[in-house]
Amino acid sequence: MNKDIQTNSSDVQQAEKIHAAFDKTREEIGKIIVGQDDIIEQLLISLFARGHCLLVGVPGLAKTLLIRTLGQILDLRFSRIQFTPDLMPSDITGTEILEEDRSTGQKAFRFIKGPLFANIILADEINRTPPKTQSALLEAMQEYRVTAAGQTFTLEEPFFVLATQNPIEQEGTYPLPEAQLDRFMFSLWLDYPPFEQEVEIVKRTTADADLRVAPVLDKNEIIAFQQLLRRVPVADNVVEYAVKVVSATRSENGSDERIREWIRWGAGPRASQYLIIGAKVRAILHQRFTPDVDDIRALILPVLRHRIILSYSAEAEGMTVEKIIEYISSRITE
Repeated sequence: MNKDIQTNSSDVQQAEKIHAAFDKTREEIGKIIVGQDDIIEQLLISLFARGHCLLVGVPGLAKTLLIRTLGQILDLRFSRIQFTPDLMPSDITGTEILEEDRSTGQKAFRFIKGPLFANIILADEINRTPPKTQSALLEAMQEYRVTAAGQTFTLEEPFFVLATQNPIEQEGTYPLPEAQLDRFMFSLWLDYPPFEQEVEIVKRTTADADLRVAPVLDKNEIIAFQQLLRRVPVADNVVEYAVKVVSATRSENGSDERIREWIRWGAGPRASQYLIIGAKVRAILHQRFTPDVDDIRALILPVLRHRIILSYSAEAEGMTVEKIIEYISSRITE
């Protein structure tokens, strides 16, 4: 760890534990998942930052397996919800049932908790369910509580939502509005694996092998780490750099002519907040107790990708969000 840390020794020891747990977690995931190092790191950053992730990728890229494996390694309760057009809010939050007390004969309603009451939620194909059900999930993501049957129930922490989307099929889907997308810390795109990794995947999955992972962290340790990361110091120039990047996506903030032509709506302050808290986590995972500008740069794409709305001019020119973010990053100085 950095010798110039201006903090107490217990925090330093906790930070070293986080780094050790991160290395062990990657080792355990590697028993099941081939490659995807950047995605795994960003998932852990989001978890420790108390954020949520949107994973976009075609079927067959092991999104579900990765998330399920992560739940086992972190010794957390895992719940998978398959989103469908007929899914109702009560299907995920829970419902009331009428029960009769056999001893007294009296009847009373009892609330049965739904699959949302877990630590890691896999919201599979979130864009296949109507907005009403999407909103029930997104309320839980924002408020860490569920309102059902006229009552409010607090969700157990840590609470981590990973929603998946299939970028190919759009028929019969309900795209998430921008305001709801903004609640996700990261938007992560999973690509096809390189040739060598795909060969290894095929070998592992077609052989008779019993691969198991061992728990690395429990929920109390994760909560303690989340609290520690809020105390990580950040230099003013790093905060200013993050705000500069986010502000550059807004055409009304004096951006150059190209940005004004390409971007219809830019990112809000929540993007700046996520860049900083994400940079704190990344610094700890890489054995540094305070983040620098490079940590911000590493997170710009997953934080901004789903927060920028392109103009018709950008689409006509064949510009993508990724290209525009790269252009903005190249123009921002420390």
